[in-house]
Amino acid sequence: MKESTPSNKLINELIGFRKDLHQNPELAFDVNRTSTIIADRLEAAGLTVTRNIGKTGLVATLSQGSKSTKSNNRAVGFRADMDALPITEANQFSHRSTAQGKFHGCGHDGHSTMLLGAALQLIDDSDFEGTIHFIFQPDEENGTGADAMINDGLFEKFPMDAVYGLHNLPGLPVGHFAIQSGPFCSFEDNFEITIQGRGGHSSMPDKVIDPIVIGASIVMNLQSIVSRFVPASDHAVVSITDFQTDGARNILASNVTISGDCRGFDKATSVLIKTKMEQIISHTCAAFGAKFCFNYSTSFEPLVNHAEQSEICVKAAGNLPDATIDGNYGRVSFSEDFAKMLKQKPGAYILMGNGDTGEHYSKPLHNPFYDFNDTALAYGINYWCSLAMLAMTE
Repeated sequence: MKESTPSNKLINELIGFRKDLHQNPELAFDVNRTSTIIADRLEAAGLTVTRNIGKTGLVATLSQGSKSTKSNNRAVGFRADMDALPITEANQFSHRSTAQGKFHGCGHDGHSTMLLGAALQLIDDSDFEGTIHFIFQPDEENGTGADAMINDGLFEKFPMDAVYGLHNLPGLPVGHFAIQSGPFCSFEDNFEITIQGRGGHSSMPDKVIDPIVIGASIVMNLQSIVSRFVPASDHAVVSITDFQTDGARNILASNVTISGDCRGFDKATSVLIKTKMEQIISHTCAAFGAKFCFNYSTSFEPLVNHAEQSEICVKAAGNLPDATIDGNYGRVSFSEDFAKMLKQKPGAYILMGNGDTGEHYSKPLHNPFYDFNDTALAYGINYWCSLAMLAMTE
């Protein structure tokens, strides 16, 4: 297979493009500027672009060659996310965010730029034959963008045999790729517990039903769910992320609200956590005479990579010069909206290194000092191009 490597001129253009996205982050479905400049650049290069799929999503289609060969009868989708995070950036470099409370702290600016670069590279590659639908998705962070595009006819309007995704990961060296067949990213369930007690004067606790004591007991007992009810062979996390009261300096609270999230890799674990959580809450509140309200919902489903497509991803990364690939990386605890696309189509989702050193590049995702590593752009573009060739023939 002929290597398709982006020129220095293209890489320099893409670095500027990525930094522009970083400076102008947009949230959720409000990615109009981001979507527009991506679409405009791809249209200028000659791709067919369909805008406003799932509100502000877009699909750019590259179809080359005749239909006389096996590859030319195939079509696959490559997906990148476009939205930023509601975080104030702490970095002070020249391309830092210009929007207060908005920040590309997950690297979606890099993801979109790499997919754009792959499209520009492939359109000039005479050896490529087949159809690629480049999918640029809004609102990954809230877990609703994939559904919006699917419900708007993504897979009906753009028939494809498989769909692929990619995400950067700080802590992995640049040029290193990682994937796992089967369950790869966790589900995310969210919960909110409201405890209604009876407040009063802090000097007379015997006259009240103290929801803080009740809430504290619930928080501690929730930690027993994973340690005592989830099998050690299954991975799960129950995290309390917020504890609010309406108490004051000398006022015992009447109400407490506890919220958080749970992670795991299959539906049975989700059901178990919810059941045990409700038992702990109801029994504890009953013991103290308090009332409660318990809400539990799923934001992200577990992401499950298909075996055949995972192997193609391993080969695609393995074909890259100076790159390494771990095909049995193990499960990761974060969640990903791409899971919903993999429920509709065969496909796989891979991680690529953002760096294990450097002031910004080894910072965790969603950290206010994070930045996408532009030295990873060429690896991402080369990976997509390698995958494009293999996906047409494997």
